[in-house]
Amino acid sequence: MTFEWPLIADLRDDALSSRLQHVIDHKTKPLGALGQIERVAHQIGLIQRTEKPQLQQPQMLVFAGDHGLAARGVSAYPSDVTWQMVENFLAGGAAVSVLARQHGLELNVVDAGVAHDFAPRPGLHLRKVARGTADSSTQAAMTADQLDQALAHGQAVVRSLPGNAILLGEMGIGNTSSAALLMSQLTGDPIEQCTGRGTGLDDEGLARKLSVLKQVQALHAGVQQPLDVLAAMGGFEIAQMVGAVLQAASENRVILVDGFITTSAVLVAARVQPLVLQRCVFSHQSDESGHARMLSHLGVQALLKLNLRLGEGSGAALAWPLLESACRIMRDMASFESAGVSASDADAGSSPAA
Repeated sequence: MTFEWPLIADLRDDALSSRLQHVIDHKTKPLGALGQIERVAHQIGLIQRTEKPQLQQPQMLVFAGDHGLAARGVSAYPSDVTWQMVENFLAGGAAVSVLARQHGLELNVVDAGVAHDFAPRPGLHLRKVARGTADSSTQAAMTADQLDQALAHGQAVVRSLPGNAILLGEMGIGNTSSAALLMSQLTGDPIEQCTGRGTGLDDEGLARKLSVLKQVQALHAGVQQPLDVLAAMGGFEIAQMVGAVLQAASENRVILVDGFITTSAVLVAARVQPLVLQRCVFSHQSDESGHARMLSHLGVQALLKLNLRLGEGSGAALAWPLLESACRIMRDMASFESAGVSASDADAGSSPAA
């Protein structure tokens, strides 16, 4: 085994939680008036174990990999688009590239298993396990050794980067199929409720995709353990994200999750180490069918609902300023006492205008 299972501590701390809530409730606002921003502020405070949380050197991680299943026509785009989009990320022309520049995010693109050889350059992490997974409708997507290597690579990428926050993104033609399969196998939801149009399949294409995914399920029907399911039906980029999530959680980094595919990686990680969810903030509920149900299975709420279905970390980048705002509220917003503002007689945490 090259993958070393990291120790992930339980962040539950009633005393700290009470102090954080007291700080939030006594800011110059009505109780709960900042909604989900207050929830995020409290969560980041617990992760960082401080009443004055601060996000530093945020790292956008876009994991890319190809899928053997794509040859079965489960996507509206050919597999070559995976490597072409990786080049676009690195050239600065993709949505995530633009958003990363806008928000001061360090963009890291990880070749987890793309069927293409890239020239080394800044911002590119060459962590290729193989040139794409096997076709999971005929055999396991990856061997046990390949899974082990992918998990270790995801862990190593996080270890190599500074900062206390990561944003997860991905690229891989065919990976909505892998995510749907992982969701169905791990939650028990019918594959029809987990499968969407991905890159834009028409009705005929969606029917073909469902037919192929049912073949995959039939072949691997007896596979139940989370990592065995990941090896049978996943992708190298998803497996590396699982390793990255486990490592980031062990380091108490804030983990900002993007959409459907990145959430499937968190689903696997959480089935192995449930405490990872204490460090995860879910940026948005995507337009991909199944994402809302997957979030519900995890018992989490997304910050945004913008009908996004681009992937590549774009939703996480769009949500990033909300996390920064939550931290600034904790550090910089006045309390009723410090501002000399009278609190409501009925509730010391409410403003006179409440």
